[in-house]
Amino acid sequence: MSEEHIYEDPDILSELEDYQHVNYFQHNPLSNAKKTYDELKNVTLNIAITGESGVGKSTFVNAIRGLRDEDDGAAETGVTETTMKASRYNHPTMPNVYIWDLPGIGTPNFKAKKYLKEVHFDSYDFFIIIGSLRFKENDVMLAKEIKKTNKTFYFVRSKIDQDVHNETSKRKLTEEQVLSKIRQSCEENLKSLGNPKVFLISTFELGKYDFNDMVDSLANNLSEHKRSALIRSFPVCSLRMIEKKSLELKIAALPTALAACTPGAIPIPGVLLTCEFLIVQGFLHQSLSSFGLDKKSLKRLSERVNKPEVELRSMMKSRFAEGVNEDVVGGMMNKPGMNLAKCIESVLTHVPLLNVVAMPISFSTTLYLLLVGITEMTEDAKAFYGTVIQDVRTCNKSD
Repeated sequence: MSEEHIYEDPDILSELEDYQHVNYFQHNPLSNAKKTYDELKNVTLNIAITGESGVGKSTFVNAIRGLRDEDDGAAETGVTETTMKASRYNHPTMPNVYIWDLPGIGTPNFKAKKYLKEVHFDSYDFFIIIGSLRFKENDVMLAKEIKKTNKTFYFVRSKIDQDVHNETSKRKLTEEQVLSKIRQSCEENLKSLGNPKVFLISTFELGKYDFNDMVDSLANNLSEHKRSALIRSFPVCSLRMIEKKSLELKIAALPTALAACTPGAIPIPGVLLTCEFLIVQGFLHQSLSSFGLDKKSLKRLSERVNKPEVELRSMMKSRFAEGVNEDVVGGMMNKPGMNLAKCIESVLTHVPLLNVVAMPISFSTTLYLLLVGITEMTEDAKAFYGTVIQDVRTCNKSD
């Protein structure tokens, strides 16, 4: 998409009008937006991964952080119990998102009835209980204890790719038959809990089975800010995930634009906008990281698929191929000009919940530019998914 076209894109202007559906700006849009920006920026999310020893907890921790087991900073994995205490892993790009790799339940050191006390259960937003082959008595006991604390738990059946491969090759079953058989087995093992939903997942192909459904379920039980952190932190594994990320980022763009355009914002020399430059740059950089298009992510991807970084960057058609630097952001702020800003302001004045008549024109333009950036990144992410994801799957299977 050409630069001239994207600045005239009617879909982006339409999205500005759709902000009237964002209900948390209803009563006092300006102050609420600033508060929302601070909450989005500072919200913490603590995800606890638990289950019996050897079911693949650490590998799952790595997968939802976008890492392989051998990557720097990955959780230690092995055929024996490697997690002897609760280990916290920071997310590579979301500093306030923490993934906790808990010790294996049912080992001599961690009996189910004392387990929650030992791992400080009140520290976590929710628990993911992982099982392979089948869920056992310890898993059920743990779920019942979690339920008593009013915390939320989810069951994940791991290593589905291995089961599908083994059953389809040995018993000549279809993939659908294998998945149905596994679900029935899980339901039988967990019937004392009222048949909770079980998500079938392959850590090597997150987007293939129930991962997206699991994300939906997790998000539906979180506050708006924690939901946003969750979706923005999980790796790009499907077109559906890309769309989720795009929507969350566009919602977050409004309070970000308002926070950047406070009355005390300093004019930027040579730029038509008055806004906090670092807020805009920081938001765009985090957005790029959320889509897995930042420099660190591309470096890991380059090593994974054995392709030069320059080749991967050539697939990006947006202005962000070399990252979010001052020149790129400054150029975005200069290009639209005052005429565009006035056009956008006229659109926003008809949005009842925003009431931007008295707001500086820089807010209108800043919001528009953030949406432009997200739109470009979304298209890059889709292009990447279509061209590179098969290489990633091939490498994962060969490993």
